[in-house]
Amino acid sequence: MENLGPDELRLMQGLAQEVTAVRPELVTADASVGELAWVRAKDFDALHRFWRYRHWFDGDRLVAWGWVCLPHRVPRGDGTFRAEQAATLVWQVHPDRPELLTAILDWYDEVAGDVDRLLTLQAADVRAEAIAAAHGYVFDAETGSDEGNWTQGNVRELTDLPDPVLPAGFRFRTAEDVSVADAVEVHRAAWPSPGLTEAAFERVRRTWPYRADLHVLIEAPEGALAATAIIWLDDVTGVAEFEPVGTHRQFRRQGLGTALQLHGMHRARAAGANRMLVACLGAPAHPAARNLYHGVGFRELTRDLPQIKAAS
Repeated sequence: MENLGPDELRLMQGLAQEVTAVRPELVTADASVGELAWVRAKDFDALHRFWRYRHWFDGDRLVAWGWVCLPHRVPRGDGTFRAEQAATLVWQVHPDRPELLTAILDWYDEVAGDVDRLLTLQAADVRAEAIAAAHGYVFDAETGSDEGNWTQGNVRELTDLPDPVLPAGFRFRTAEDVSVADAVEVHRAAWPSPGLTEAAFERVRRTWPYRADLHVLIEAPEGALAATAIIWLDDVTGVAEFEPVGTHRQFRRQGLGTALQLHGMHRARAAGANRMLVACLGAPAHPAARNLYHGVGFRELTRDLPQIKAAS
């Protein structure tokens, strides 16, 4: 496909819903309902010309897809560049059709060309691990090390939720209450690189299943926004997910991340969710986010197994 438009994205999210309902531990990296919405919307302007896509159908039903990002070098707003020398594959197959990963990897070889190829498996997906190994992929020992940048998926049932506690003078807000510029500013203060633009955030707001009432924030006493989290609610499966969650650099170590998560989970439950997901860095060398999420009741669901196939 030449274009990943809203209709194509919704098909991919529909497959994510199916997998989440039956085998949530097999939802691949960046392939959940919320991750697909967030990544496509925020990165479209900078990266869409480097993206390639393909869908596999059984009749009218989507049963597999692949999304490749080719090597690229694009400017950031601060004068630096975002550069990747390898191709990266995000993918998903229905649990009943694991053999389609072979077709995805054949296609990946065709579109990536003579560069290193990266992909991520889930630790629970032993069938995918065997298929990738037969196709020449090996565990990426650097990325997957105890100091690497692999992620783990975490889950929490929305029961026994403590009430959030904010420091004096702070208050909860939603994106319904703030301007686009302010919502973007607090995100950029929490995640400075790569920066979110106002145009990208407008695209986020137009992407299903974004809801401004489930985009929760914390306002500091003087009026500045101090923390932000977007909750993506799938009302079919009753699953909601945080993506992203961040605290302004000037307001960290005050318990705002804990308070915002608890507040967000209360709002998600009130909106119909019964389970919450969040992904974070999983390596022992990067404990901060994992400790934050586990501190409010999340537990590990699965972990990434990064793979690499060197250019021939």
